[in-house]
Amino acid sequence: MPVSRFVAWTVWIIASIFYAYQYILRVMPNIMMTDIIHQFHIDATVFGQYSGVYYIGYSLMHLPIGIMLDRFGPRRVMTACILLTVIGMLPILFAENWIYPVIGRALIGMGSSAAILGTFKIIRMTFSEKRFTRMLSFSVTIGLLGAIYGGGPLSYLNSVLGYKAVVHIFIYFGLLLALLTWLIVPSMSAQPVRSVWNDVKTVISNRHVVILCLCAGFMVGPLEGFTDVWGSGFLKTVYGFDATTASYLPSMIFVGMCFGGPLLSLIAERRGNYLGVIVIAGVVMALSFIALISRVLTIDSMAVVFLFVGICCAYQILAIYKASTYMPEHVAGLTTAVANMLIMSFGYAFHSVIGLLINSFGGTTVPQAFLYGVSVIPITLVIGVIGFSWLMLQERKSV
Repeated sequence: MPVSRFVAWTVWIIASIFYAYQYILRVMPNIMMTDIIHQFHIDATVFGQYSGVYYIGYSLMHLPIGIMLDRFGPRRVMTACILLTVIGMLPILFAENWIYPVIGRALIGMGSSAAILGTFKIIRMTFSEKRFTRMLSFSVTIGLLGAIYGGGPLSYLNSVLGYKAVVHIFIYFGLLLALLTWLIVPSMSAQPVRSVWNDVKTVISNRHVVILCLCAGFMVGPLEGFTDVWGSGFLKTVYGFDATTASYLPSMIFVGMCFGGPLLSLIAERRGNYLGVIVIAGVVMALSFIALISRVLTIDSMAVVFLFVGICCAYQILAIYKASTYMPEHVAGLTTAVANMLIMSFGYAFHSVIGLLINSFGGTTVPQAFLYGVSVIPITLVIGVIGFSWLMLQERKSV
């Protein structure tokens, strides 16, 4: 049903706050790595799998939540998913067996997927198509403020209050956010539901969509592999930074992405070349991580480099929109869900592979082990750049 502009903006803000909240939960293991490893007596490989299982839950729920948003509207779906993330935090406080925190981490990922998908749907329902990337970039900017405050300030709270007290705080905030979502977001009747399976087959059988999503997945390492979990430990072990500095510096990537969303969207819109902007972003990120693992960066230069890496990480917004342009309008929303699902699923692979390499070469106390682990990121960035370059050439040939 039609909604007023006030209601539209209110719903959009609620979705963006939820997006910020789930971002904090996503980066939380990065800050609490030492506490969790000691509490449950696990190694780097197991911790990497624990961190990465978030992305399995996140990715697997994309299609079901996309369908439920169409059937039931954002109010009920988003409220239920916020509560799911709250439930997912409880095992860290009360469980003794390691399997329960792992299950809880998956539940957090499952619930978190409703944040971005709810935002996708709200923007498509209430804003014009030409404003999609712009409004999505603003949502991502708001969400990334959560990731920024999941760095230094969260590390400070963790050191002062203890990690269990911090988890309690976010449980209470989640309950409050769920209540506000239920009270403020109106019931919104969804569009008629088509044959879901036929639409899914239409999307996943499109070669350009699949290749684009795979290439975008290869390029998520700086954000999902480094910043979310391994960045703080890398900087402490390899560069010898203290805990506060090691937590603060990766958050500069999120600061950069706050600016990168609107900036890259504007450049791509003006130039009319989304793929070209993505290729340039990939090259910048690859060169930045080569410099990082070469250990040639100082604290000041690293902050600047991470800021530019963050700007370039906003390529994901362009990639998701570009994927939707390959498909008919009636499956554009489903295409964005599938694209985000495939891209985010690479998060588990990055966490697991990096953790496996670190463990294989001596563990989290060995600088060389971290160097081998993080070296995966520039390699996969180069693969992604090659793939996007091929797509760009194919597009030019078809003109």
